[in-house]
Amino acid sequence: MQRTAGIAALVALTTFSAVPAQAAHRPPREITATVETPSLYDDELGGDADADDPAIWVNKADKGRSLIIGTAKNGGLRVYNLAGHEIQAIATPVGGRFNNVDILTGFKLGTKKVDVAVVTDRGLDKLRIYQIDATGLTDITAANVPLLFAKDEAEVEEQATGYGLALYDRYAVVSRRHSTRLGIFRLEEKHGKVTYRTTDTLDLPKTFRLPNGTSWTPCGEPGEDPQVEGMVVDQEAGVLYAAQEDVALWRINLKGGTFSSIPRVVERVKEFGVPATYDPETEECTLDTQNDPGFGGRITADVEGATIYSTGTRSGYLIVSSQGDSRFFAYDRKTNRPLTTFAVTDGSNIDGVQHSDGAAATATPLPGYPKGLLVLHDGENTPNNDRVSTNFKYVDWRTLPLP
Repeated sequence: MQRTAGIAALVALTTFSAVPAQAAHRPPREITATVETPSLYDDELGGDADADDPAIWVNKADKGRSLIIGTAKNGGLRVYNLAGHEIQAIATPVGGRFNNVDILTGFKLGTKKVDVAVVTDRGLDKLRIYQIDATGLTDITAANVPLLFAKDEAEVEEQATGYGLALYDRYAVVSRRHSTRLGIFRLEEKHGKVTYRTTDTLDLPKTFRLPNGTSWTPCGEPGEDPQVEGMVVDQEAGVLYAAQEDVALWRINLKGGTFSSIPRVVERVKEFGVPATYDPETEECTLDTQNDPGFGGRITADVEGATIYSTGTRSGYLIVSSQGDSRFFAYDRKTNRPLTTFAVTDGSNIDGVQHSDGAAATATPLPGYPKGLLVLHDGENTPNNDRVSTNFKYVDWRTLPLP
């Protein structure tokens, strides 16, 4: 089943949660990280490893042996313990590039239930599935899993492939790179391995009707539409939050393996509606801020890294990354009302977080984190020895400026 958000989604843009005037100009609260993982270097010597998206696996039998799983793009997957030490590195298949990761608990595999980590391989346009235990990850991907979006291998080469990822029940919501398309894929056990099949697709809009009657299309490289990467599913509410990088944070209801509501906006990016011109030499867009129509929100594009901190059936917080200004915004989980803004800054021993892509949170008490843990991708890790360096930062939830 394929759906297009179209006109209905354009109308829904006017129904987003309003940001109180005082909140729009309030400076962020500054906090620091408690642990960081080893530096990853995106060069030949470092194995082209580039940290991107984390997930937290809580070991219910022994919480002290819980794991942090992070993608490293061409560098594959890295698995860390709660002290930030790397305990496992998993290489990509030939041609692979791991983008986003999420965790599903209680997946039925044969006669037993297991926890699995699912990864988008944007290099090959496939999902890869790993069984998790306290010692690390084991690949249980079926040999003949299908392409996610591409029609054939020639289309895979164009790299409009599987990108962002969020899991719920037995399903994976996956976004397509350079596209507004979202797909839902049902994970299925087959002879002790895991494959998947498409159950629904949805196309978010790429052109927007503004409140002043004009239309606006986000600036980008010719032939590329405004994509989604950061996503999270509120399991209890059955709601997907999808971060369309240059546009807004959307919420979409889910029912079974389908998208079941008109997409609605939680908050737009600051640059929403601003005219811009693409420069093919720099491959960058130049904003015409003098003609800003004033329809944007607080988030500085890209909007990224959505995660949920759950304190009850519907209580808790939604956190998203404002990548352009290295801030994070917190919303009430039930109402999506804006609550606070924070930044992770340099501490005495650990540097701060800049230009963050991925985020993961848990409210489960863990050793050293009695109120839970927030793990963030750091896009500019320092010191970097004059090399491009990234890693993941662990933040004690008690330090966040939230009730």
